[in-house]
Amino acid sequence: MENQIKVAVVGAGYWGKNLIRNFDALGNLALICDNNKETLEIFSRKYPHAKTTDSFQSVLQNPGIEAIAIASPAEAHYRMVKEGLLANKNVFVEKPLALNEEEGIELNELAKKQQRVLMIGHLLQYHPAVIKLKQLVSDGELGKIEYIYSNRLNLGKIRREENILWSFAPHDISVILSLTGEMPERVTSEGANYLHQKVADVTLSSLSFPSGIKAHIFVSWLHPYKEQRLVVVGDRKMAVFNDVEPEDKLLLYPHRIVWKNHVPVPDKKEAEKIPLEKNEPLREECRHFIDCITQSLRPKTDGEEAIRVLRVLQACQRSLEQEGKAVPVGRPLQERRLPEVFVHSTAVVDPGCEVGAGTKIWHFSHVIKGSRIGENCNIGQNVAIGPDVSIGNRVKIQNNVSVFDGVTLEDGVFCGPSMVFTNVYNPRSYIPRKSEIRPTLVKEGATLGANSTIVCGHTVGRFAFVGAGAVVIDDVPDYALMVGNPAKIKGWMCQCGIRLHFDKRGSAVCDACGLKYEKAGNQVTQL
Repeated sequence: MENQIKVAVVGAGYWGKNLIRNFDALGNLALICDNNKETLEIFSRKYPHAKTTDSFQSVLQNPGIEAIAIASPAEAHYRMVKEGLLANKNVFVEKPLALNEEEGIELNELAKKQQRVLMIGHLLQYHPAVIKLKQLVSDGELGKIEYIYSNRLNLGKIRREENILWSFAPHDISVILSLTGEMPERVTSEGANYLHQKVADVTLSSLSFPSGIKAHIFVSWLHPYKEQRLVVVGDRKMAVFNDVEPEDKLLLYPHRIVWKNHVPVPDKKEAEKIPLEKNEPLREECRHFIDCITQSLRPKTDGEEAIRVLRVLQACQRSLEQEGKAVPVGRPLQERRLPEVFVHSTAVVDPGCEVGAGTKIWHFSHVIKGSRIGENCNIGQNVAIGPDVSIGNRVKIQNNVSVFDGVTLEDGVFCGPSMVFTNVYNPRSYIPRKSEIRPTLVKEGATLGANSTIVCGHTVGRFAFVGAGAVVIDDVPDYALMVGNPAKIKGWMCQCGIRLHFDKRGSAVCDACGLKYEKAGNQVTQL
């Protein structure tokens, strides 16, 4: 026996039996809890030294139990973790920690208050291949990371209390966040419901990071064979972690792209096999939990790490519900809850909305449920936002504007007085068409002039300038100046809002701020 910490495993089903096996091997298994008495009888015969019970409350009230490992359905995690911490137990819980960021924050703060270990079962963080891969990335062996993708596919285990995104993707999100060392700025997620109309069986999520790294996560429980593959592409080498492979789980490919006659040509190399320790990841995870208790260590997958994963999961879920619309991840909820928010006494902000620090919401405006407004925004009088609208930071919305469901405003967007968004192409009072909403994206820094109209289903590019009264019926390129009905390109605007003048070579320098631009056709790029 390595130490005397007594652990109760709560949930002896699909995954709980593996926790029981490993905590027993470490000498820490003291109690098995499950609501199925036949299951308890089986485990009682297999582990005669461990006590059994079908009452979670009896586990909490047992003074001899110092730690609990929870392997219950995800919907019960928040309640059981909270009760465990309040009973002064150290808690290990399988992913996800909870089903939303607010609950995750509450549990993490409670663990700190109770001075107890809270650890989440993001198992891949304890896999020898992932540990080695993180070391290779940290040492610069792969060079600059450019792209990551993960496939986690299988036939089953199919759930009904959570969709495939929440069931499979937390492991991959956890690893990708640790490899990049940053949070994504925005995500998109699309999926399909085949077995149940409200539960996604297949999802493909894309993460865009501030450094330029892109990541994709493909998860499914309707796949003909098991695949667990993580690919990391650097500008020097590429790594492949194939967890289904019995021996060579981690391979390093020193492929390069060389340019010949102005054409990129792959220079392929043989794969290098990376030797790994033969440790079982779950055994190492369980051992780490015990070490954190006995040595007062901070878990590798603690509450803070779990909250970051929850933030990404929630953003992916919002995108999934909006049929793949890009959703900003935003700042941590702890920071978004800063008190410096002004809401006029005549304005209404529905429960469940998020409003960032420094934002002002003026007379008779209404922020409808599910909407998210960033920091330092100015929302004028008689403005309606929502439901489920996402607005970035430093956005200004002048008087008498309605930002409907389906509209997304990125950072720094300006909406002039009485400008109009639509979200259905051919509305009729007699015919409900909420299912036909067409998304509108207004990108960073764009200006929408007074009384202009943006017809739904289009994108307004970065720092574009839509003139007063213009009617936009097509996508607007970055930096374009749009005038008229229908709106046409009449010129180009600098990021600072001054009109640009391009020479015959397609170059321009802003007269006001000195920024340089290059134009090719209807595409303008800031140099």
